[in-house]
Amino acid sequence: MTDRILLAHGSGGSLSHDIVNEGILSVLGNPILNKLDDSAVFDAKGKIAFTTDSHVVQPLFFPGGDIGKLSVCGTVNDLSVMGATPLYLSLALIIEEGLPIADLKNVINSIKEAAEEAGVKIVTGDTKVVNRGNADKLFINTAGIGIIADGINISGHNARPGNKIILSGTIGDHGIAVLSKREGIGFETKLQSDSAPLNKMIAEMIQVSNKINCMRDPTRGGLSSTLNEIAGQSGVSIRIDEDKIPVRREVAAACEMLGLDPLYIANEGKVVVVVEAEDADKILEQMKKNKYGQNAAIIGEVTEKHAARVTLKTALGTSRIVDMLVGEPLPRIC
Repeated sequence: MTDRILLAHGSGGSLSHDIVNEGILSVLGNPILNKLDDSAVFDAKGKIAFTTDSHVVQPLFFPGGDIGKLSVCGTVNDLSVMGATPLYLSLALIIEEGLPIADLKNVINSIKEAAEEAGVKIVTGDTKVVNRGNADKLFINTAGIGIIADGINISGHNARPGNKIILSGTIGDHGIAVLSKREGIGFETKLQSDSAPLNKMIAEMIQVSNKINCMRDPTRGGLSSTLNEIAGQSGVSIRIDEDKIPVRREVAAACEMLGLDPLYIANEGKVVVVVEAEDADKILEQMKKNKYGQNAAIIGEVTEKHAARVTLKTALGTSRIVDMLVGEPLPRIC
């Protein structure tokens, strides 16, 4: 193999086979993927959740992760917040001519580590190479399949007045970590992306309570947009308390310096959970037992039907409406 991706790596010929066999299959291989058939074939019983996502983050490598880890965690979490057990993922790579082979290997190794932590298998995929300047080094598309057990009904349409809103941890870590790498912003302590697979923590939550109505991972658009999506889908009002929303000091400082609001900054390892009030403390206690939920907090509640709005009680005791994000303050964040 050469030390950089060539257009010939996308030709379907011997170099294509080299990159698949030596660069991907040697790391991610399993009995289904190793067949290299045009489709993965597997058995699945029960209700199926299916999702797809594309990843165009810039830079490819950032504190706490890279585009490979991000692609697995994002897809695993999209399945998990529907109450599904993630099983299988696809992996499609669009590679720009000139990408160092070493960078590709590092991304593939990150994919392997994230998939192993989540307990999922990469079972099918595709590789394309485009001309220099046409893909900004590397784009990744993933799709995932999971199984939803009987009796689980989790949806953005299920929020009800009186429900409590739980957030699994600090907000804005991913967006500010990526921005700090992109723009060369330094902090006294090392801020890292929160990119993580949340499926095991979510499975533990479901084990202790069947009163989880809605879950969503607040990625692009941040916490504010996610809550507005839930409010709109369910036709309810949501009230959150600024003092109860966990934000790291570095994130708050960066946002203040740049004129950004942490409520609108992307996350990649957090989950918003809407639960029946009587089980809120039990679910919160279970989340805190997991390393990805140690900073979890009840941050608000669903208040009424039909209004479809989100309000924030500020630290000063006043209230303001929290709208959905308009525009994109931090492009290419995931």
